[in-house]
Amino acid sequence: MTQTAQQSTVADGSVAGSDDAPAVDTVDPLALEAQVCLALSAAARALVGTYRTLLEPLGLTHPQYLAMLALWQDGPMSLVRLAARLHLEPATTSPLVKRLEARGLVARRTDTRDERALVIELTDAGAAMREQAVGIPGAMLERLGLDAEEVAHVRDAALVVLDACERAD
Repeated sequence: MTQTAQQSTVADGSVAGSDDAPAVDTVDPLALEAQVCLALSAAARALVGTYRTLLEPLGLTHPQYLAMLALWQDGPMSLVRLAARLHLEPATTSPLVKRLEARGLVARRTDTRDERALVIELTDAGAAMREQAVGIPGAMLERLGLDAEEVAHVRDAALVVLDACERAD
């Protein structure tokens, strides 16, 4: 971590982490650098941007890639379940699925057990795309300069925050 990343502005204007800084408990609660939301938001944007060049050859956006990952892992599922797996609303997931369907990667069909529900399933082309995507996680580790253990630690910390936010809602 760089010295700048370790420092934060405190209430009297000095910088926490410097030799003349007051105790950490006096950190201004509204200091931009103290906000977990800024760090997570900026990291998410940067991460998606890093994925972009790896996903372009597949013609996928990052949300589409996540949907394909869920379908490759779990197989056919309802639109509602896919939305839940992606931590999205069904109304947000539906247009994403329609774009994948227009590309011939997934098919939507009515659930035989519940005519009101849609089931999303991979087409042969969608299933075949998995072979093209299999190198993406390793390429991301290489681009980030992180090892699998470091990425797992970051993912687990993000999941703790996600779980806490979902409980708070």
